[in-house]
Amino acid sequence: MQTVPDIVFLLDVDNTLLDSDTILSHLKDFLEGEFGCENSDHYWSIFEKLRKELGYADYLGALQCYRMEHSDDPRLHLISSFLINYPYKERLYPNALAVIEHLQQFGPTVILSDGDIVLQPLKILRSGLWDAVEGRVLIYVHKEQMLAAIKEQYPAKHYVMVDDKLRILAAMKAQWKNDLTTIFPRQGHYAHDIKQLLTYRKADTSIDSISDLLNYGFSYKVDLIEYNLNSNKKLFYIDVYCSYFI
Repeated sequence: MQTVPDIVFLLDVDNTLLDSDTILSHLKDFLEGEFGCENSDHYWSIFEKLRKELGYADYLGALQCYRMEHSDDPRLHLISSFLINYPYKERLYPNALAVIEHLQQFGPTVILSDGDIVLQPLKILRSGLWDAVEGRVLIYVHKEQMLAAIKEQYPAKHYVMVDDKLRILAAMKAQWKNDLTTIFPRQGHYAHDIKQLLTYRKADTSIDSISDLLNYGFSYKVDLIEYNLNSNKKLFYIDVYCSYFI
């Protein structure tokens, strides 16, 4: 019978491990340069409409919709080529792979991402994240609605979720309660969205960047997760189930 680990780390991808805002900026520059501002604006209007409908960024889906209205443009393959051949590994946040290796001292790491079924796996593979977590990759349309499936796939006594979106962290915390510790890296545009910051519950702890996790050690004790930072050893509580040393 397989032993259930004390802790499983669930790691988001976009703007958590991978600087997706920079990728988006590069795509905008490419579209304006190759197709002009008017066509670029049209693509992004489709993209934003799809993002509101789906809840995630669907670059290829937006391209398919754009193609229906511009089927006579022989250059459309340039957009898909840009997305498929983009150097995603170069867009990893500093120390992202080192953080995964560090966390695996304390429990299995799992990529838990929202996204489409074509480009999102490609991004994870090409960036090196797939190999870093040894193939433990879950991609859903709405991951916060798939907690039972996540638990069945990767059972644990306690979970740690790292995500740049407070909406996701709050939704997961509401369901898993004391079985989950949430960590909020303040990276990317969602992490600095005032409306989101005011609307959703605060995470159990916040960090300035994903690389800050290199300073954290994790241990499981009954219903207590401790984060041990090797510095002044001054203890304070984030909540009754979660504490760390600074």
